Amino acid sequence: MQFPTVTKKLPGVSSFTRLSKQRKITTVGTTAAAAALLAVVGVEATAGAGSATAASDATTGFSVSAGQPVQQSALVVHSATQGTTHKVDLVAAVQTADAKKTAAHEAAVKKAAAEKKAAAAKKTAAAKKAAAAKKAAAAKKAAAAKKAAVKTYPNNLDGWIRQSLDIMHKKGIPGTYEGIHRNVMRESSGNPKAINLWDINARNGIPSKGLLQVINPTFDTYHVSGTSWNIYNPVANITAACNYAAHKYGSMDNVNSAY
Repeated sequence: MQFPTVTKKLPGVSSFTRLSKQRKITTVGTTAAAAALLAVVGVEATAGAGSATAASDATTGFSVSAGQPVQQSALVVHSATQGTTHKVDLVAAVQTADAKKTAAHEAAVKKAAAEKKAAAAKKTAAAKKAAAAKKAAAAKKAAAAKKAAVKTYPNNLDGWIRQSLDIMHKKGIPGTYEGIHRNVMRESSGNPKAINLWDINARNGIPSKGLLQVINPTFDTYHVSGTSWNIYNPVANITAACNYAAHKYGSMDNVNSAY
């Protein structure tokens, strides 16, 4: 049944069309359907958030209430939950990678420290070994020097000549074993206590004495430091006589008779 449209004009206002009763009903139904549609697609009405006023219709069975999420909201929450789970997994992976990186760095630092310590220990050991070797060499050299310094000679003509030659070489006095031995045998036959009481020197009160028959004035003048001042001392007698012969004849090797 069609209802006629009634138009009423108000003063100063354009005319408007009045809705018929049937159209009012249709409009209310449309509004309810729109609310239901919004609920299906996931529109959430919350109190105090500036959202649409709750709409209700007993016929449709749909309701948009303050603070009550609808069906699509549950899907959104589910999706957000999956995103949170994914984010948690990502954070855990990053933390695991950081932990591995930190462990690797700490291991590298420890390894470097251990290598540095080992190198230092090796260097210290080498230094100690070198110091010990140097000390041993010095001790060996000192022992050799000491042995040379305390060189012993047999207490006989051979030992006296050899000891005298070592002193002469240090003092730069020329002479050989053969030259000394030859003159000793001619002058005293190798007797360190020999004394001539019959020649001109004896008559003058200064007899010749010792292995190479040296008079006291000659012995005192050509005495070599480091030897005894006893004219009868075989080494001192030979050394002083050779020193005298070096000054007068060039060497004891050049003496073949009384000198």
